[in-house]
Amino acid sequence: GRAAGGASRVCERPKGRKEPGKMDLVPVRRAVLEANSILSSSRDSIQIYETLQTIKRYLGGTQSPPSLKEKEEFIHSHFTTFLQCLVSNLRPDWLELFQSDKEKELWDSFFLEGPADQSFMVLLDSIISTGPSFRLNKVIEVLERFLQRGGLSSLMWEVCKHQSQAGSLVLQEALLSKVVCLPDHLANKLQGGNHPAFSPQNYFPLLGAEIVQVLEKISESLRGGLDCSISFISQVLGKVCVHGRQKEILSVLVPYLVDRTQSDCIWQRMSWRLIESVPDRWMEAVLRGLVQAAPGPAVLSRLLGNLVVKSKKAQFVMTQKLLLLQYRHPTMALQSLLGYLALDSMRRPLLIKVLKELLETWGSSSAVKHSPVEQQLYISKAILICLSHVKDAEIESNRQELLISLMEGMKCHLDSNLPRVRHLGMVVAESISARITPEGPALKFQYEEDEEIRELKSLLTQRPEQALVAEPPGVATNRPPVTSSAVLKPGVKPCLDASEEPGKGADSDLDSDDDLVPYDMSEDKELKKIKAPAYIRDCIEILTGPEDADKYEATMDSLERLIRRNAAAAQEVSVELTKVLLHLEEKSYITGFVGLRQSALVALTVTDPISVSHFLTTEFYSLNYSLRQRMDMLDVLAVAAQELSQPVTPKPERLLSPKQPGIQLLSGDNPYPSNWRQVVEERIKSKTRRFAKVRLQNPAAGDPRVSQKISGRSCIWGFRMENALLSPSA
Repeated sequence: GRAAGGASRVCERPKGRKEPGKMDLVPVRRAVLEANSILSSSRDSIQIYETLQTIKRYLGGTQSPPSLKEKEEFIHSHFTTFLQCLVSNLRPDWLELFQSDKEKELWDSFFLEGPADQSFMVLLDSIISTGPSFRLNKVIEVLERFLQRGGLSSLMWEVCKHQSQAGSLVLQEALLSKVVCLPDHLANKLQGGNHPAFSPQNYFPLLGAEIVQVLEKISESLRGGLDCSISFISQVLGKVCVHGRQKEILSVLVPYLVDRTQSDCIWQRMSWRLIESVPDRWMEAVLRGLVQAAPGPAVLSRLLGNLVVKSKKAQFVMTQKLLLLQYRHPTMALQSLLGYLALDSMRRPLLIKVLKELLETWGSSSAVKHSPVEQQLYISKAILICLSHVKDAEIESNRQELLISLMEGMKCHLDSNLPRVRHLGMVVAESISARITPEGPALKFQYEEDEEIRELKSLLTQRPEQALVAEPPGVATNRPPVTSSAVLKPGVKPCLDASEEPGKGADSDLDSDDDLVPYDMSEDKELKKIKAPAYIRDCIEILTGPEDADKYEATMDSLERLIRRNAAAAQEVSVELTKVLLHLEEKSYITGFVGLRQSALVALTVTDPISVSHFLTTEFYSLNYSLRQRMDMLDVLAVAAQELSQPVTPKPERLLSPKQPGIQLLSGDNPYPSNWRQVVEERIKSKTRRFAKVRLQNPAAGDPRVSQKISGRSCIWGFRMENALLSPSA
């Protein structure tokens, strides 16, 4: 056993001698340990200064620089530990030991001149873990100087040079998080005392300028034949954009890229790779920011290249999300995006695909009914911009599909209750028709042009910087201009263009009707297409069935008249109809809807006062009623009580006999004697035979006590309900 152990030890010695470089690194470790010990315990300014000078030698810039291996050993194994020792031993009295500015600057130089990635991590970690103190203020001051002296560009350049090395992924993730989230960390730590340099409005433009400096170094490296990676810059850009800071960073980065990619192919390739290397989870935020920041489709094409063809994620974002799912982007962004798709032959199939999908959404009745008007306006703009970029040959090959989409979309929009939606459909239908049939009759609608419609029509004409392929000289277009002048209502068939009418002969002036005097039609009323319902139950079926604007309007206009005319029929369904009217939503397309509904409810209450008033006063305290509905109940009861409490005008008495013949006075000085009524009654009585005596009674004109009782009850209930609504407990 001893022999074996000795043999093994003998064999181990030569193995150690094969690595003489490790013996050379011992002084580095020893120097760092001694320096940490002195900084932790000594209060001698000369000793501390000499110790810092000794360690500074390993960073270079001194008269006796170390060997390359010693420098690498110090940077890779001991520099972070030494910086942490500097921060942990930082005290107010410690810096007071240095008299000159040069001695004070020596402490800062380790963070400002050393490896930027390690210095940045130590500074930020120290700020996060340190409470309010002199140490915290000093570290924040050094970090601010670090940013001002271009420390971020040095940090990112170091990562780009060594990104392919093994074991660097963890450090890259940590650096990425710290670089992007620095304003958040400083704001959480300093709160109201945060420095302006750390605010997002100042930090992210600075970060964009630092990225530009790194890209310059990468460009020089590529021209010199050296290899480096750009993916870390892409990750920084993606994470900044996904945090919602596209405007701050791209306002600096995009103008510089636009200028450099204009005539430099290396910068174009760098720009393409910069966007291609963005991770998929951040691609949408970057593309959305670039589309809004790019001044035109040509610039966007230089910055992105054929990214939309290479990347499935980019294709989904640019052809689906930005066009069909989002609608808050400005019109300039739409023009840049769709113009980008049209600029290259490899991307033009995507333009046709986008046009078809936009028309499919435009022609969907569900989308027209349920999507907001702003989104429909956004889709209409996108369709018109696509039409301005699509060529005639592409239109010809897809004519049938476009025609089907045109008919479906036009029907959906013309059936809408909103005038704005109808006008959007008319403008888009006119534009599609003009492109589908450039030589034939085009659709023409009548509507009043406003600023929105003029903007839509202007999108059909490309701006000079957006023109893709100029038409050959001498070729004139036969597309008729799209014009309009008044409003066309749903259901009215569009007429053909006036320019397409056959020419009239020379004798057409003989048939002119200019000399005819027009009729005065100022007092004419529009004929209603829907016949008003004749029965109350028909009104209930219409109000509870599928919504039809014309039927609803006709029903509400005639409902009060039907109730008052058919009192018996109204009493049978009074409570049911009251419930329907009470829950009926307000219809904006019916003029005076609130007044019509209240008049119908008052008519029901007057016709069947006991049942309806009992229902209203009971439902007033029930659940699931809004304050508006409860106020409607009070208003109906109050108005009905006033109507019931008014005195009834007595009607002339009618006899149960047949129609009385007229009596003509032939002679006499006074043709109208004062007792003529008595004379007539006596003559009738004497000539009338009666088999039984019947006591004639006057028709019931309404017992004033009943009306007083009902109106009194309604007033008392209304008084209680108003008090209940005004009380704090309600």
